[in-house]
Amino acid sequence: MSRKKTELIETRQQTTRCLVVHAAMRAASGRGAPAAPRSDDAQLDEILGLSRAIDLNIVEGLTLHIDQIRPSTFLKSGQVEGVKAQVAGQDIGLVVINAGLSPIQQRNLEKELGCKVIDRTGLILEIFGARAATREGRLQVELAHLTYQKSRLVRSWTHLERQRGGAGFLGGPGETQIEADRRVIDDKIAKLKKQLEGVVKTRQLHRKARKKVPYPIVALVGYTNAGKSTLFNLLTSADVMARDQLFATLDPTMRQLVLPSGRQVILSDTVGFVSDLPTQLVAAFRATLEEVLEADVIIHVRNMADQDTVAQRQDVLTILEDLGIAPDQDDRQFIEVQNKIDLLDDDETEHLRSRQLYAEKSGRSHVVLMSATDGDGVGDLLATLDDVLAHAQKVVAVSLPPQNGALMAWLYRHGDVKARSVDDDGVTRLTVSMDVDNLERLKAKLPDGCRIERADPPSGLKMPESAVIG
Repeated sequence: MSRKKTELIETRQQTTRCLVVHAAMRAASGRGAPAAPRSDDAQLDEILGLSRAIDLNIVEGLTLHIDQIRPSTFLKSGQVEGVKAQVAGQDIGLVVINAGLSPIQQRNLEKELGCKVIDRTGLILEIFGARAATREGRLQVELAHLTYQKSRLVRSWTHLERQRGGAGFLGGPGETQIEADRRVIDDKIAKLKKQLEGVVKTRQLHRKARKKVPYPIVALVGYTNAGKSTLFNLLTSADVMARDQLFATLDPTMRQLVLPSGRQVILSDTVGFVSDLPTQLVAAFRATLEEVLEADVIIHVRNMADQDTVAQRQDVLTILEDLGIAPDQDDRQFIEVQNKIDLLDDDETEHLRSRQLYAEKSGRSHVVLMSATDGDGVGDLLATLDDVLAHAQKVVAVSLPPQNGALMAWLYRHGDVKARSVDDDGVTRLTVSMDVDNLERLKAKLPDGCRIERADPPSGLKMPESAVIG
């Protein structure tokens, strides 16, 4: 996008007066009720934050309660009239509805209100479109936009119902403008998917190259604005954009991190999750989130100062499960960082510390309290990460015949040698702790005369344990 066009869009966003409406369904009760329901105020704050993320000129935010969705306009007729009066009285040019609108509902609302209307999905797509910086990010956003636009072509606009003349005697009445536009979008989608396939292959090559280096992958995940990028910058001295803003980071960033033990890892900062993430974006950004799928350790960063932190945690876990990562069933390790404790009062912090100690004693999870802003707790996080990686390693006994110094040197570089002995025949026996990837590389390197056996860990070295986020 050219600089001139970007400036034009930003000017239009700042001058167009916007009304934000949170359409709240009446609270459910019984078995169908959500486990961690959000308050109306929190949901309104979130959609206002999303709107501010692209610098919309917000005039007002309001909550409207509905008992049943109206097929034609989503909102009740009286509510539509009330919003229409506000649009006219406050010179509103854009209404953001915090709900998923069908193409018909969006079109009817625009007719009734006399202004542009976008729903939650459209707003998030606009944010992603404004923020994506890498070629992959831009391709993924464009694919998501086109998929969304395609669904909006179903009788959304009357001018799309015109027909073009058919060719030849069997051409019939010709294709409608809707069909023609859908065909153009389908062609663009196919082209984008082909380009993304190339990007995914490139990422796979990079991933294979990283696997040759004995560094575990550690991925930061969490709800948007949980403080992942601030934590990433703190740990790696990087300069990733970190703002008190939703979706401040879209494109994944990776840096090397050296832990207190000397162990080196690759730390990955990923896009923040959000409730009701558009399905188009879940599919389009799967290539980006593959960094999470490949991670050896997942660090879930939570904003403990947010009143909806429990619901946000559940949203993150749900999205991870959609990606095929279930903390209570997955082999990889999980650490929960309870961030932003600097914004809590002493009683709240003490309560969290009590729960943290209980989780540690019960062995259910790895929980770290910290503030990524002032660095409080960073030492605990690094120590926990070191401990988790040590537990995740396999302990094996490797027998090496004499004159096999090259492989012995490789074992010292890529593993943690815990014990060494030499028998009367000159065979060296090493007890080595190493991660699974390096163990597979060792098996491939093993020459004749060498063998690997499972070994009991030396005293003081714990075997792997499953970890569940608490």
